[in-house]
Amino acid sequence: MASVKLQNGKTFSSESGTSLLDSAKAVGITLEYSCRSGRCGVCKTTVVCGNTEAFREETSLTAEERAAGMILTCCRHATGDVEIDAEDLGALGDIVIKTVPCRIDSLTRLADNVIEVVLRVPPTGKLNYLPGQYLDVIGEGGLRRSYSIANAQREDGKLELQIREVEQGVMSQYWFGSAKHNDLLRLEGPLGTFCLREKDAASIVFLATGTGIAPVKAMLEQLLGNPELAAGKKIYVYWGGRHPGDIYWTPQLQGLDAEFIPVLSRAPADWPGRTGYVQKALLDDGVELSDAVIYACGSEDMIHSARTALTAAGLPAKHFFSDAFVSSN
Repeated sequence: MASVKLQNGKTFSSESGTSLLDSAKAVGITLEYSCRSGRCGVCKTTVVCGNTEAFREETSLTAEERAAGMILTCCRHATGDVEIDAEDLGALGDIVIKTVPCRIDSLTRLADNVIEVVLRVPPTGKLNYLPGQYLDVIGEGGLRRSYSIANAQREDGKLELQIREVEQGVMSQYWFGSAKHNDLLRLEGPLGTFCLREKDAASIVFLATGTGIAPVKAMLEQLLGNPELAAGKKIYVYWGGRHPGDIYWTPQLQGLDAEFIPVLSRAPADWPGRTGYVQKALLDDGVELSDAVIYACGSEDMIHSARTALTAAGLPAKHFFSDAFVSSN
């Protein structure tokens, strides 16, 4: 049994064959994570000293990152005492993950290929979560898919999801075909560590593509309900799509010093807004990145590209938080 030391001095034991992430979780320590499969890169950290071994492919690591001693905590265990440049996320330590029954409360088409699903849970199954986190919906035969929660906590405990249709997707065939009001499902959550952080920065920047706007919507609702969290800060919301129909929601930002910037990568000639990619639009706007914190959610390509471009332009690496959507059929 190896000992793992974190940046803030906390330690835990790592058992062979159990990921650093899961070993930490077993003793109540929460490290950054999202997909838990090595693809999103959210749990990326640096080994300060000691050795670890991968038991799963670290897909999201570049050759340069590997050479610099970076690892994914969801893919590795320690082979001896080790110290890593990660810290315990205390704000998430009290979050209880549970599996509860739920029913479809409503189904609303938001766009040709996006549907809003509202789930209701029994009073005893109400989830305590942080806006930005996600849950797994468990359907017939144990089929499981992950979706970000698109609302801050409501008094009635209902959970909003924004679901994009995936071609040939088994779960998509259900959502866009046979799903109906009052269907019984199960959900597990809340999951992930994507949430607002206490960072001393002049600007809060949200970058989203597609249904990556869902957790951003939840976090904006949190800011609207707790204006002290945004006091003195400028907020930018960049949302990228391909076509005008992809921008299916307009944020309500009254009371916040905020700006909404929709961006299209395949804009028609009469599109009055920004074109290209969200991270490029942010760079073009000249926001002072050294005094900003970024929350990015959407495609893996956008997340990786944005992290690289923005840190190269002066964003502190520890001010970039993300949740990459990993596709599955």
